[in-house]
Amino acid sequence: MNVKILNKEILSANWYKLYKYTFALIDKNGEEHVQSREAYDRGNGATILLYNPSKRTVILTEQFRLPTLVNGNESGMLIEACAGLLDLDNPEECIRRETEEETGYRIQQVRKIFDLYMSPGSVTEILHFFVGEYTRDQKVSEGGGVDEDERIEVLELDFNRACDMIKTGEIRDAKTVILLQYARLHNLM
Repeated sequence: MNVKILNKEILSANWYKLYKYTFALIDKNGEEHVQSREAYDRGNGATILLYNPSKRTVILTEQFRLPTLVNGNESGMLIEACAGLLDLDNPEECIRRETEEETGYRIQQVRKIFDLYMSPGSVTEILHFFVGEYTRDQKVSEGGGVDEDERIEVLELDFNRACDMIKTGEIRDAKTVILLQYARLHNLM
């Protein structure tokens, strides 16, 4: 199927950008079908699962997420893997920076495992997934974020407990579930 973008209109540039695209889909019979959709562009990001195989623990964070509050999460708090937007960094530089800012760990080795679109029906973001081992001696600060609006709690959890938290609904963040399942499938612990 061929696609031609006919028009791109900015609907909002308040925090990130919301665009309305009008496009023509040209099917295999050569017929043109004009449609429009909105797409939210917040940039691309990176996420990491920090794990310690000898202790069988992972580092996760907990923070307030307004969209979850308005969609039924009573407290608005969400347990997540460390993550952040790339801004001008490459994915590996981004995840190293975010790891230190959010968790307080300065990690040496990270391994990229894949890239995924997290909500391709409405958001342009590609998320770069990483895993990395951590040790106590890599802790250089308390973490918690660098912006005054960030209130991030750092959690060190037993790996099996973290996986059980998926079943109980205590962990409901997609990137975190994916990373924990990756760790289990690839025997990182």
